[in-house]
Amino acid sequence: MEFVKPSVDYFELWPLLLVFGVACLGVVVEAFAPRAVRYITQVVLALAGLVGALVGVVLVAQDVTTYDDGAARGILAVGGTIAVDGPSLFIWGLVLALAIGGVLLFAERHLDGGMSAFAGQASAVPGTDAETAAVAANREHTEVYPLMMFAVFGMMLFPAANDLLTMFVGLEVLSLPLYLLSGLARRRRLLSQEAALKYFLLGAFSSGFFLYGAALLYGYAGSMDFARINEAVRNDVGSSSLLLIGTGLLSVGLLFKVGAVPFQAWTPDVYQGAPTPVTAFMAAGTKVAAFGAIMRLFYVALGADRWSWQPMMWIIAILSMFVGAALAITQNDIKRLLAYSSVAHTGFILTGVLGLQASDQLAPGEITSVQAVLFYLTTYGFATIGAFAVVSLVRDAGGETTAIERWAGLGKESPVVAAVFAFFLLAMAGIPLTSGFVGKLAVFSVALAAGAWPVVVAAVLASIVAAFLYIKVIKVMYFDEPVGDGPKVAYPSVLTATTIAVGAAVTLVLGVVPGPVLDLAAVAGEFIR
Repeated sequence: MEFVKPSVDYFELWPLLLVFGVACLGVVVEAFAPRAVRYITQVVLALAGLVGALVGVVLVAQDVTTYDDGAARGILAVGGTIAVDGPSLFIWGLVLALAIGGVLLFAERHLDGGMSAFAGQASAVPGTDAETAAVAANREHTEVYPLMMFAVFGMMLFPAANDLLTMFVGLEVLSLPLYLLSGLARRRRLLSQEAALKYFLLGAFSSGFFLYGAALLYGYAGSMDFARINEAVRNDVGSSSLLLIGTGLLSVGLLFKVGAVPFQAWTPDVYQGAPTPVTAFMAAGTKVAAFGAIMRLFYVALGADRWSWQPMMWIIAILSMFVGAALAITQNDIKRLLAYSSVAHTGFILTGVLGLQASDQLAPGEITSVQAVLFYLTTYGFATIGAFAVVSLVRDAGGETTAIERWAGLGKESPVVAAVFAFFLLAMAGIPLTSGFVGKLAVFSVALAAGAWPVVVAAVLASIVAAFLYIKVIKVMYFDEPVGDGPKVAYPSVLTATTIAVGAAVTLVLGVVPGPVLDLAAVAGEFIR
């Protein structure tokens, strides 16, 4: 066979390439720049790269090819391995916006007496003289910024991948930096290292399942390309056993990343043990990227076989909603509570994924499942990163405190912080006039239109259960008596304050005026193949 040189399409890919270039440049800075200037250099470099890439996404979105009178838009780049289409560009923009907030949280130094949230010397055994010397010297790991940029690159590649091999590369590039970042907490280092090890081991197993599923699907279709897999499914060319088992194994790898039941075991431990800025970035960005990849795989490659995989998704969505909400109620740590809350939200988002319908089945003016899921991811992302940013402010004598009982009296100690956190919790509960209400309404409506009414009924019931856990935290903050001296609130720099303010503003605006973002998701259109 004659080798055909692939077309790279640099203009459409330059936001992706810019993020990767900045990550590589950050590694060079770590190798050659003096320690004294690394912090400011890395922060400015990361922010400039992310803002530049976000501007690039807007420019690319304005210039991409449209199909079927705007029903879809984009191109297939690098020999068809990367789909730069409307949903990809929407997810790219959302990931970059959340990453900018993540960098601001990473760069915060006012909360711990001039030190960041990251360990001074990760290789030092906790409690040894080497660790004490690193703390005394006020050292910090500025490698976290290029690691974060590599993770952002993976988050952009993962949902845009148009074949199984590229999707696996995106999955690994996204995951490996997060394994490292989870183990770099300055305080409670043993807990942080335990979280990183659990995340790595379970993540490695899930990647193995994904690869095995990809091999079986390749055996079924004779190709890794999503369009060819879809064609093979439509023509029923191979063994249905290979297709079903391959789909199931691929689902394990993808559902692990979003923390769906029964693959959620890592979530509370990692959320609790990782540095809070990492938890904020990981909780928001990973879910956005992974759900983009889930929709592309199941809509583009396996859409013709949806009657086989939708029953599985029904069960996983219902289990995730109820297990996440029920276990969150029992938690005594705010980060673990938010972790199980994210498991419940995974079920709600899967409810939107189940709303897949053919275009000719949509009623006039009805939103699509892609539109609903993209909007929900936007609301969830900003509320989550804002909530974890607030968590980083609440302190006691030992530093950051995440025990819920230690939050008693926060409403009196700092009414503004307590009110903002309560607002984020109400948004997660789906209370009207918050973004969470509109997001849930969108995913419930598309699932109901597609005939998944049992899942919608379960989702409504799970929302009622989940509301109790959020109200429990609000009750502790405003009505419980403080334990000892009560909680203290550290006043952040403009970096963390900006992240919280933007998160709260987006959560409020999308609850009152959701139209522009829903319209933007509609303009993004459908996936191309």
